[in-house]
Amino acid sequence: MSKLYFLLAALLAGLSGFAQNSVTFKGKILEAKTQVPMEAVTVYIASAKDSTVIDYTITDKNGNFNLSTRKTENAVIFKVSFIGFKEIEKSYDKGLNANVDYGVLRLEESENLLGEVIIKQEAPPIRIKNDTLEFNAASFKIRPDANVETLLKQLPGVEIDNEGKITVNGKEVNQILVNGKPFFDKEGKVALQNLPSDIINKVQITDTKTKKEELSGEKASSNNASINLTIDEDKNKGFFGKINGGYGTDDRYESSLMLNYFNNKRKISVLASANNINSTGFTMNEIFDSMGGGRNYSVWTNDNGSFGINNMQFGGGNGITTSQLLGLNYGDEPFKNFTINGSYFFNGARSENANRTRETTLLSTGSFTTESTAKTVDDKFAHNVSFEFEYKIDSLTTITISPKLMKGRAFNENIGASTTTEENGRISRESSRDNFSNTDNQSLGGNVYVNRAFKRKGRFLSLWIDDEHTKSDGMNRNLSLNTFYRDTDEDGITDLTETDNRNQKRFDRNLTDNFSSGIEFSEPLKDSINIKVSLNYSREQNIGDRHTFDFDEATQTYSILNDSITNYLRSGVREINPQAGFGIRKSKFNMNLNVGTSVYLFEANSNYLGQQVSISQERIYPSANLWGGYNFTKSRSLWVNYSFDVNFPSAAQILPVTDVSDPLNTRVGNPFLSPNKSHYTYVSFRDYDFATKSGWSIYGGGNFFESQVVSSTTYDSSRKSTTEYINISGNSNLWFGGNWNKTIKHDAHSYRFGLGMNGGYNRNQGFVEGEMFDSKSVRLSPRVSFNYDYGELLSIGPRYDFTYNETNYTNFSTDKQSNLTHRFTLQTTSYWPKHVVFGNDFTYTYNSNIADGFKKDFYLWNMSLGYNFLGDHLLAKVKVYDVLNQNQNTSRSISPTYIRDEENTVLKRYAMFSLTYKLDKFAGKKKPEGGRRFWMFD
Repeated sequence: MSKLYFLLAALLAGLSGFAQNSVTFKGKILEAKTQVPMEAVTVYIASAKDSTVIDYTITDKNGNFNLSTRKTENAVIFKVSFIGFKEIEKSYDKGLNANVDYGVLRLEESENLLGEVIIKQEAPPIRIKNDTLEFNAASFKIRPDANVETLLKQLPGVEIDNEGKITVNGKEVNQILVNGKPFFDKEGKVALQNLPSDIINKVQITDTKTKKEELSGEKASSNNASINLTIDEDKNKGFFGKINGGYGTDDRYESSLMLNYFNNKRKISVLASANNINSTGFTMNEIFDSMGGGRNYSVWTNDNGSFGINNMQFGGGNGITTSQLLGLNYGDEPFKNFTINGSYFFNGARSENANRTRETTLLSTGSFTTESTAKTVDDKFAHNVSFEFEYKIDSLTTITISPKLMKGRAFNENIGASTTTEENGRISRESSRDNFSNTDNQSLGGNVYVNRAFKRKGRFLSLWIDDEHTKSDGMNRNLSLNTFYRDTDEDGITDLTETDNRNQKRFDRNLTDNFSSGIEFSEPLKDSINIKVSLNYSREQNIGDRHTFDFDEATQTYSILNDSITNYLRSGVREINPQAGFGIRKSKFNMNLNVGTSVYLFEANSNYLGQQVSISQERIYPSANLWGGYNFTKSRSLWVNYSFDVNFPSAAQILPVTDVSDPLNTRVGNPFLSPNKSHYTYVSFRDYDFATKSGWSIYGGGNFFESQVVSSTTYDSSRKSTTEYINISGNSNLWFGGNWNKTIKHDAHSYRFGLGMNGGYNRNQGFVEGEMFDSKSVRLSPRVSFNYDYGELLSIGPRYDFTYNETNYTNFSTDKQSNLTHRFTLQTTSYWPKHVVFGNDFTYTYNSNIADGFKKDFYLWNMSLGYNFLGDHLLAKVKVYDVLNQNQNTSRSISPTYIRDEENTVLKRYAMFSLTYKLDKFAGKKKPEGGRRFWMFD
């Protein structure tokens, strides 16, 4: 405790010392011509020697500014800058030693304004114009060899958490572009981790738009942010990249390659990776390379460590994965107003896992428990090709065509066994299996967008088509032994033991066709109001064709047709949706409302055991979509969104076909089902104060179901289940959260504080054993974080996460179940002494209520030590994963009907030596600061 008091005292003393050694600049900015206060004017102090920005702020809505910075004896320049106005500049040759009150300063319009060009060459660190927040990359001092991710972390309002999630002023970033185009992936993690920061000119942040909104100039309907990185003209012609390779104990290895060639509009990039250390995407983290388990995260990764492309999932966070990846990205403008951007990916991943699970199924009269073990192998690969062609026919008309193609194969092997036990200890079911499957997947699709603008601002005509066709051909071998033990003589059966042993092959062909198109016309009534009319058409079809053959002992082939597991299912939905709406777009307020009528034709048919069934439903429902926001200031905003959604049941849910392909569970469709109908709502409020470098945000949303298809499950005494489907109203799933962060900087010291919480509330109703259950679950996950940075030499980042889950039940044998987890992480990075890189990631996880036999807590400590050679172009590194050899993968999940504890295989301790070589060659002049070397092209 005394150490804690000492730390707090030292921190307060440091802040007090800063206050005593600081000076304050304050004043008010008015527009000279109108005498109106000017908001978001950039006020900053720069070094007179090299123009490096020392500190900055922007004016508030009243035109006031208050800038506190450290005293200095070095010469500095005070500047006021705003787009379209002449700069105000004052030099302090003897440094800063006293407070300054400028009173009222007046900005005059620039007489020689050309577009957004400012007369002075020095760009301010921040510019805000319309919907774009722009940072000048050169204004933020970072290491010469730093990547784009390091640059973003220096920008005010930008936060990157330990999982790689990026937020700007509390708004999540879901798209990162380079010169306005995707760099391999729109998520942008390839660009973040691999593009050198010193080639970036501007970082532009806007709201994420759909292609239709982008072409038409409409306000974004998304509440996410998009980052566009513009390349410095001097660096937009060159060659750069990285090559990495490593080998370690237990035959662990990693390798990765990224090469980039830029030549003005032409961009060619190649990336590749191969490893057996569970890095299923692509990453070249400067501390841990491809090593996961800490700060590292791979491109396209989901929360569980997997990634997916075109409906194919790779990895899954369980087991040990060996993966390969090869990618090619090409972008060009072969002639004026015509651009091409295309990518090719090959992905392969093989995962091996051993699983142990204990699952308790909750019933109204009690419960039963199933303990199982399984060894699985997943082996998948896929080829993906996608292009985007954009042609601006004239100044008013643009057409975009984006085709895509995927072809892949997946293999799965599952060998396991399970035993089900009643509360009184009686064994009711035993099963074992040795199954495998092979599946070929392919998809072909694309979209077309056409936008025609008119001379009158706000008038446009948009047309679009989306089309996608997927096919999956699979073979599943089911070799299983299943024994069911009854405790009473049911239905006159005297033998209380039943067996269901299978040796069969099932062949499945699944086809999906999705087509949608629309046309929309927008007409402005005033400069801020427009009306829109549109007509949308969509068609969806799903076909499942299954044939099952039992093993013939006589011929030793799978040739005996099993009629009970052979069927044909088809469902299709057609929708015509005329809509009318309006949009309001003002400087602070924007809102869009579209309402209409959706006319549906739903058809489903089946062929099962020689019986053909057809179902046809015609439905008419309202359609509505509302979104908009209010900007109280440049950084404080409110956002709302509402929509009404309708989804029809699947063919398996609505067609009266008995599916007995699973020996432990029989499924039966219900032809009297109604569609799912739900109301979606979302509200968020956020603020960021650039002057104090602090911000916060809160959000909440959810789905409220008028009608939802849920399962109704019954069990016999041997715990063989039968599942049917019914409609229920009143279910809902809600989510909410918020965060606060603040940064304090003085001299080389930077302190970043963060608080946050997210949570959810779900109400789930269904039927078990003929009785309706009602479960209400709550999840709360608060977190606290702190980061200390000493210039570019040292970074220390502790973080604590707490998660509490509680589910309350009605009509179950248990009233409540709860679980809590604690997670503490500490990340440290040191770049001292010179050329040395030293990193540590430490995590402690505790899971409170996991079942006996599963370990509740574990430590994971990763360490890396590297040294740079050859002018920091070659980095040699020694890394140790799981230093304490404590890593494990155990978890508890609580659902409305069961409680599951499970354990999976994880990577254990290994050490690895790796080398990373950096290439860079640009057709620009050598930077005056030194560091990175550049060569001229012939």
